[in-house]
Amino acid sequence: MKLAFHGAARTVTGSKHLLTLKNGTRILLDCGMFQGLGKETDDLNRNWGFNPGEINYLVLSHAHIDHSGLIPKLVKDGFKGKIFCTPATEELTRVLLEDSGSIQEDEVKYINKRRAASGRPYIIPLYNTEDAKKAMGFFHQVDYGKWFEIAEGVELLYTDTGHIIGSAAVHLRVTENGKTTAISFSGDVGRYRDMILRSPQNFPQADYIILESTYGNSLHENFTTTPDHLLEWIEKTCFQKRGKLIVPAFSVGRTQEILFALNQLELERRLPDLDYFVDSPLSVKATEIIKSYPQYFNNTIQKIMKSDSDPFEFKGLRFIKSVEESKLLNYRNEPCVIISASGMAEGGRIMHHISNNVENSRNVVLFTGYCEPNSLGGRLLAGAKEVSIFGVEHQVNAEIGSIRSMSAHGDYEDLSQFLACQEPREVKTLFLVHGEYDVQLDFKTRLLKKDFRDVQIPEMHYEIGLT
Repeated sequence: MKLAFHGAARTVTGSKHLLTLKNGTRILLDCGMFQGLGKETDDLNRNWGFNPGEINYLVLSHAHIDHSGLIPKLVKDGFKGKIFCTPATEELTRVLLEDSGSIQEDEVKYINKRRAASGRPYIIPLYNTEDAKKAMGFFHQVDYGKWFEIAEGVELLYTDTGHIIGSAAVHLRVTENGKTTAISFSGDVGRYRDMILRSPQNFPQADYIILESTYGNSLHENFTTTPDHLLEWIEKTCFQKRGKLIVPAFSVGRTQEILFALNQLELERRLPDLDYFVDSPLSVKATEIIKSYPQYFNNTIQKIMKSDSDPFEFKGLRFIKSVEESKLLNYRNEPCVIISASGMAEGGRIMHHISNNVENSRNVVLFTGYCEPNSLGGRLLAGAKEVSIFGVEHQVNAEIGSIRSMSAHGDYEDLSQFLACQEPREVKTLFLVHGEYDVQLDFKTRLLKKDFRDVQIPEMHYEIGLT
């Protein structure tokens, strides 16, 4: 069989790994959208490196757009197979993909107005909301912890990775010519002792491992510091500077962590008396879905819920749904906290909030997770003095901050613990994906010291035979 890497290869986004069996069966692991790669992004998302019509099965690790975001385009371009995922992943993917389609439609309308004015040809979105709805008809649910035959000679097992609700590591047992090969793909690995979710589960011994490496050379701060850090930024921005605290946050996972931390401050009677806005219809939907899977919460949350039935609700919280309500936030002069998607500030309402607030030195833009270096978030974090948003240049006078304790990706200690259930000498090859190349080189050195014999960092469209 052969394994090819068509995304998240020496970059963080666009997860796509293609397994081709000797009998011609093709299994795609994830179908993610590239994000935050500047001018390259659109070309990368429009060109597959394979024929979607030849893919028989798609096995999805979790719902985040950099893992699921090109599924509607895959179907649009000819895929007719089955898509496997956990039940929670299907629910979250549905709302994420429809939202992605809607955002693309709106952005293309805006871009085409400018292109028409300069005599340039129109562009079309990768897909629209109808394409997203059609794609959901190909989904099939598979629960955690049970081997499931997806094709003759191919079995699938999902184990929880504690990254977001429904996130899973993918384990395949592939039997060819009487020989069985075990292949594991981590998806995204969460953090042990996560604020909300269960810790990643152990998994069976693998012959080959495809491992994410986003924070392969970093150590995170402890989650317990998150409420304190948020409180510091709220007090500094809203009381000392009398400004707005703008918080870019992914709708699935990060937004709920922020709400939970603010809820903790209220339970401790430390939450400042302010208006807290979640300006993202998607975040509202995602929060309701996440609440419906309390069995995936860790023991700490289970205990809290015995006395606090909603750990994501607190005084002063308002969910913004309509565009009109969102626009009205721009006219507020009073200090407040605005949480909006996306986390890298590469799309959605957060771009409008940054556009309207980044030139005011009273305000703060506070990032709570990883940003691709070329994304708007990445450029702001790198200290850009001027940024272009919707084609308009803005002076960066607002303070730019970050909270490192909130990453939903495991650091190198978490990733090492994730691998601790494996006998390193029995792993033929460990492939590092979903990371920046310099980070992966550092992590490779650590893994070789842990006795893994062969650690490779595949480049885009690299293909290798598995023996």
